Amino acid sequence: MDLQLKGKKVLVTGGSKGIGLAVAAAYAAEGALPILVSRDAANLAKGKAHIESTYNVACQTIELDLGAPQSAEALFAKVGNVDILINNAGAIPGGTLADIQEDRWRQAWELKLFGYINLTRVYLAAMEKQGSGIIGNIIGMAGAAPRAEYVCGVTANAALMAFTQAVGATSHKSGVRVFGINPSPTRSDRMEMMMKNNAKNKLGDESRWTELTSKLPFGRMTEPDEIANLTVFCSSPLCGYLSGSVINVDGGQMFAPV
Repeated sequence: MDLQLKGKKVLVTGGSKGIGLAVAAAYAAEGALPILVSRDAANLAKGKAHIESTYNVACQTIELDLGAPQSAEALFAKVGNVDILINNAGAIPGGTLADIQEDRWRQAWELKLFGYINLTRVYLAAMEKQGSGIIGNIIGMAGAAPRAEYVCGVTANAALMAFTQAVGATSHKSGVRVFGINPSPTRSDRMEMMMKNNAKNKLGDESRWTELTSKLPFGRMTEPDEIANLTVFCSSPLCGYLSGSVINVDGGQMFAPV
Protein backbone atom coordinates (compact mmCIF):
# COMPACT_ATOMS: atom_id res chain seq x y z
CA MET A 1 0.00 0.00 0.00
CA ASP A 2 1.42 3.38 -0.98
CA LEU A 3 0.80 5.84 1.86
CA GLN A 4 1.79 8.79 -0.35
CA LEU A 5 4.46 10.04 2.05
CA LYS A 6 7.55 9.90 -0.14
CA GLY A 7 9.73 12.98 0.28
CA LYS A 8 7.69 14.34 3.19
CA LYS A 9 9.69 16.09 5.91
CA VAL A 10 8.87 14.51 9.28
CA LEU A 11 10.00 15.80 12.68
CA VAL A 12 9.96 13.17 15.45
CA THR A 13 10.73 14.19 19.03
CA GLY A 14 12.11 11.59 21.39
CA GLY A 15 13.29 9.98 18.18
CA SER A 16 16.50 8.31 19.30
CA LYS A 17 14.95 5.10 20.68
CA GLY A 18 11.75 3.29 21.57
CA ILE A 19 8.51 4.38 19.95
CA GLY A 20 10.10 7.51 18.50
CA LEU A 21 12.80 5.64 16.61
CA ALA A 22 10.27 3.06 15.42
CA VAL A 23 8.05 5.89 14.14
CA ALA A 24 10.96 7.52 12.31
CA ALA A 25 11.93 4.19 10.73
CA ALA A 26 8.35 3.55 9.61
CA TYR A 27 8.28 6.92 7.86
CA ALA A 28 11.66 6.20 6.27
CA ALA A 29 10.26 2.91 4.94
CA GLU A 30 7.65 5.01 3.10
CA GLY A 31 10.34 7.23 1.58
CA ALA A 32 9.79 10.14 3.97
CA LEU A 33 12.70 12.15 5.39
CA PRO A 34 12.84 11.87 9.19
CA ILE A 35 14.39 14.40 11.54
CA LEU A 36 15.18 12.91 14.95
CA VAL A 37 15.26 15.12 18.05
CA SER A 38 16.57 13.93 21.41
CA ARG A 39 18.85 14.83 24.31
CA ASP A 40 20.91 11.67 23.71
CA ALA A 41 23.64 12.28 21.12
CA ALA A 42 24.89 8.69 21.14
CA ASN A 43 21.48 7.17 20.47
CA LEU A 44 20.76 9.79 17.84
CA ALA A 45 23.87 8.72 15.95
CA LYS A 46 22.85 5.07 16.18
CA GLY A 47 19.32 5.85 15.01
CA LYS A 48 20.56 7.89 12.06
CA ALA A 49 22.96 5.14 10.99
CA HIS A 50 20.23 2.49 11.22
CA ILE A 51 17.70 4.48 9.21
CA GLU A 52 20.07 5.59 6.48
CA SER A 53 21.62 2.14 6.00
CA THR A 54 18.29 0.31 6.09
CA TYR A 55 16.03 2.60 4.07
CA ASN A 56 18.45 4.61 1.92
CA VAL A 57 16.95 7.97 2.86
CA ALA A 58 18.53 11.05 4.42
CA CYS A 59 18.03 11.33 8.18
CA GLN A 60 18.77 14.49 10.12
CA THR A 61 19.43 14.57 13.88
CA ILE A 62 19.24 17.40 16.40
CA GLU A 63 20.44 17.18 19.98
CA LEU A 64 18.13 19.36 22.06
CA ASP A 65 16.40 19.37 25.45
CA LEU A 66 12.77 20.10 24.63
CA GLY A 67 12.03 20.72 28.29
CA ALA A 68 14.22 23.82 28.30
CA PRO A 69 12.77 27.34 27.92
CA GLN A 70 12.34 28.53 24.32
CA SER A 71 13.36 25.10 22.99
CA ALA A 72 10.40 24.95 20.60
CA GLU A 73 11.42 28.22 19.00
CA ALA A 74 15.06 27.09 18.88
CA LEU A 75 14.07 23.87 17.12
CA PHE A 76 11.96 25.69 14.56
CA ALA A 77 14.86 28.05 13.87
CA LYS A 78 17.07 25.05 13.09
CA VAL A 79 14.59 22.96 11.12
CA GLY A 80 12.02 25.34 9.69
CA ASN A 81 8.58 24.09 8.74
CA VAL A 82 7.86 20.41 8.19
CA ASP A 83 5.07 18.39 6.64
CA ILE A 84 4.51 16.25 9.73
CA LEU A 85 5.30 16.76 13.42
CA ILE A 86 5.18 13.80 15.78
CA ASN A 87 5.33 14.80 19.45
CA ASN A 88 6.71 11.85 21.36
CA ALA A 89 9.38 13.05 23.82
CA GLY A 90 8.62 12.45 27.47
CA ALA A 91 9.89 10.76 30.62
CA ILE A 92 7.34 11.02 33.41
CA PRO A 93 8.20 9.05 36.57
CA GLY A 94 5.93 6.49 38.12
CA GLY A 95 4.71 6.95 41.67
CA THR A 96 1.80 8.07 43.80
CA LEU A 97 1.02 11.63 44.80
CA ALA A 98 3.13 11.20 47.95
CA ASP A 99 6.08 9.86 45.94
CA ILE A 100 6.59 12.77 43.54
CA GLN A 101 7.46 16.19 44.91
CA GLU A 102 6.54 19.40 43.12
CA ASP A 103 9.96 20.08 41.57
CA ARG A 104 10.13 16.62 39.96
CA TRP A 105 6.49 16.88 38.85
CA ARG A 106 7.10 20.24 37.14
CA GLN A 107 10.33 19.00 35.54
CA ALA A 108 8.51 16.05 33.96
CA TRP A 109 5.73 18.26 32.68
CA GLU A 110 8.13 20.73 31.07
CA LEU A 111 9.12 18.00 28.60
CA LYS A 112 5.96 15.96 28.10
CA LEU A 113 3.07 18.36 28.63
CA PHE A 114 4.47 21.79 27.85
CA GLY A 115 6.89 20.37 25.31
CA TYR A 116 3.96 19.10 23.24
CA ILE A 117 1.98 22.30 23.72
CA ASN A 118 4.85 24.62 22.82
CA LEU A 119 5.90 22.67 19.72
CA THR A 120 2.30 22.48 18.55
CA ARG A 121 1.90 26.23 19.02
CA VAL A 122 4.98 26.97 16.91
CA TYR A 123 4.41 24.41 14.16
CA LEU A 124 0.66 24.77 13.92
CA ALA A 125 1.07 28.47 13.13
CA ALA A 126 3.55 27.68 10.36
CA MET A 127 1.40 24.87 8.94
CA GLU A 128 -1.68 27.07 8.92
CA LYS A 129 0.20 29.67 6.90
CA GLN A 130 1.09 27.08 4.25
CA GLY A 131 -2.41 25.57 4.38
CA SER A 132 -1.35 22.00 5.15
CA GLY A 133 0.32 19.83 7.75
CA ILE A 134 -0.08 17.00 10.22
CA ILE A 135 0.56 16.94 13.97
CA GLY A 136 0.46 13.60 15.78
CA ASN A 137 0.69 13.37 19.56
CA ILE A 138 1.87 10.10 21.09
CA ILE A 139 0.24 10.38 24.51
CA GLY A 140 -0.49 7.27 26.60
CA MET A 141 -3.35 5.12 27.86
CA ALA A 142 -2.90 6.38 31.42
CA GLY A 143 -4.80 9.51 30.42
CA ALA A 144 -7.85 7.45 29.52
CA ALA A 145 -7.48 4.81 32.25
CA PRO A 146 -6.09 6.67 35.31
CA ARG A 147 -4.26 4.85 38.07
CA ALA A 148 -2.89 6.25 41.30
CA GLU A 149 0.60 4.76 40.97
CA TYR A 150 1.28 6.87 37.85
CA VAL A 151 -0.52 10.03 38.90
CA CYS A 152 1.92 12.51 37.33
CA GLY A 153 1.68 10.81 33.94
CA VAL A 154 -2.06 10.23 34.25
CA THR A 155 -2.69 13.93 34.74
CA ALA A 156 -0.38 15.07 31.94
CA ASN A 157 -1.79 12.54 29.49
CA ALA A 158 -5.38 13.48 30.28
CA ALA A 159 -4.50 17.12 29.62
CA LEU A 160 -2.82 16.23 26.32
CA MET A 161 -5.85 14.24 25.21
CA ALA A 162 -8.09 17.25 25.78
CA PHE A 163 -5.52 19.52 24.13
CA THR A 164 -5.36 17.31 21.04
CA GLN A 165 -9.13 17.13 20.75
CA ALA A 166 -9.57 20.88 21.16
CA VAL A 167 -6.85 21.88 18.69
CA GLY A 168 -7.74 19.21 16.14
CA ALA A 169 -11.40 20.21 16.22
CA THR A 170 -10.60 23.52 14.51
CA SER A 171 -7.19 23.08 12.82
CA HIS A 172 -8.80 21.44 9.78
CA LYS A 173 -10.20 24.84 8.82
CA SER A 174 -6.63 25.77 7.85
CA GLY A 175 -5.85 22.42 6.24
CA VAL A 176 -4.02 20.97 9.26
CA ARG A 177 -4.92 17.69 10.94
CA VAL A 178 -4.13 17.01 14.61
CA PHE A 179 -4.63 13.57 16.15
CA GLY A 180 -3.41 11.56 19.13
CA ILE A 181 -2.51 7.96 19.89
CA ASN A 182 -2.62 6.39 23.35
CA PRO A 183 -0.25 3.42 23.51
CA SER A 184 -0.69 0.91 26.29
CA PRO A 185 2.54 -0.34 27.97
CA THR A 186 4.97 -0.63 25.06
CA ARG A 187 8.19 -2.62 25.05
CA SER A 188 11.17 -0.40 25.84
CA ASP A 189 14.00 -0.07 28.35
CA ARG A 190 12.05 2.58 30.25
CA MET A 191 8.89 0.47 30.40
CA GLU A 192 10.88 -2.52 31.66
CA MET A 193 12.26 -0.35 34.45
CA MET A 194 8.76 0.82 35.40
CA MET A 195 7.49 -2.76 35.32
CA LYS A 196 10.32 -3.81 37.62
CA ASN A 197 9.36 -1.06 40.08
CA ASN A 198 5.74 -2.21 39.97
CA ALA A 199 6.79 -5.81 40.54
CA LYS A 200 8.91 -4.78 43.51
CA ASN A 201 5.96 -2.90 45.03
CA LYS A 202 3.26 -5.46 44.22
CA LEU A 203 5.14 -8.77 44.28
CA GLY A 204 8.13 -7.94 46.45
CA ASP A 205 10.60 -8.94 43.72
CA GLU A 206 11.51 -6.85 40.68
CA SER A 207 12.77 -9.93 38.81
CA ARG A 208 9.15 -11.10 38.55
CA TRP A 209 8.18 -8.15 36.33
CA THR A 210 7.31 -10.38 33.37
CA GLU A 211 4.45 -11.81 35.43
CA LEU A 212 2.79 -8.42 35.13
CA THR A 213 3.02 -8.41 31.34
CA SER A 214 1.41 -11.85 31.11
CA LYS A 215 -1.81 -10.32 32.37
CA LEU A 216 -1.94 -7.81 29.51
CA PRO A 217 -4.09 -8.43 26.39
CA PHE A 218 -2.51 -11.05 24.13
CA GLY A 219 -0.17 -11.86 27.04
CA ARG A 220 2.38 -9.21 26.10
CA MET A 221 3.21 -5.52 25.87
CA THR A 222 2.58 -3.53 22.71
CA GLU A 223 5.46 -3.50 20.23
CA PRO A 224 6.93 -0.12 19.16
CA ASP A 225 6.37 -1.03 15.50
CA GLU A 226 2.64 -1.45 16.12
CA ILE A 227 2.38 2.12 17.39
CA ALA A 228 4.67 3.35 14.61
CA ASN A 229 2.64 1.76 11.82
CA LEU A 230 -0.59 3.25 13.14
CA THR A 231 1.02 6.68 13.47
CA VAL A 232 2.25 6.66 9.88
CA PHE A 233 -1.10 5.52 8.51
CA CYS A 234 -3.03 8.13 10.50
CA SER A 235 -0.80 10.89 9.13
CA SER A 236 -1.12 9.74 5.53
CA PRO A 237 -3.60 11.09 2.95
CA LEU A 238 -5.34 7.71 3.15
CA CYS A 239 -6.59 8.75 6.58
CA GLY A 240 -7.40 12.30 5.58
CA TYR A 241 -10.59 12.79 7.62
CA LEU A 242 -8.93 12.12 10.98
CA SER A 243 -8.54 15.18 13.21
CA GLY A 244 -9.41 15.97 16.81
CA SER A 245 -9.44 12.25 17.72
CA VAL A 246 -7.32 10.26 20.14
CA ILE A 247 -7.02 6.54 19.38
CA ASN A 248 -6.61 4.08 22.24
CA VAL A 249 -4.29 1.14 21.53
CA ASP A 250 -4.68 -1.12 24.55
CA GLY A 251 -6.00 -4.39 23.18
CA GLY A 252 -9.38 -3.66 24.80
CA GLN A 253 -7.92 -3.75 28.28
CA MET A 254 -9.81 -0.67 29.46
CA PHE A 255 -13.13 -2.44 28.86
CA ALA A 256 -12.14 -5.95 29.93
CA PRO A 257 -13.94 -7.47 32.92
CA VAL A 258 -11.95 -7.42 36.12
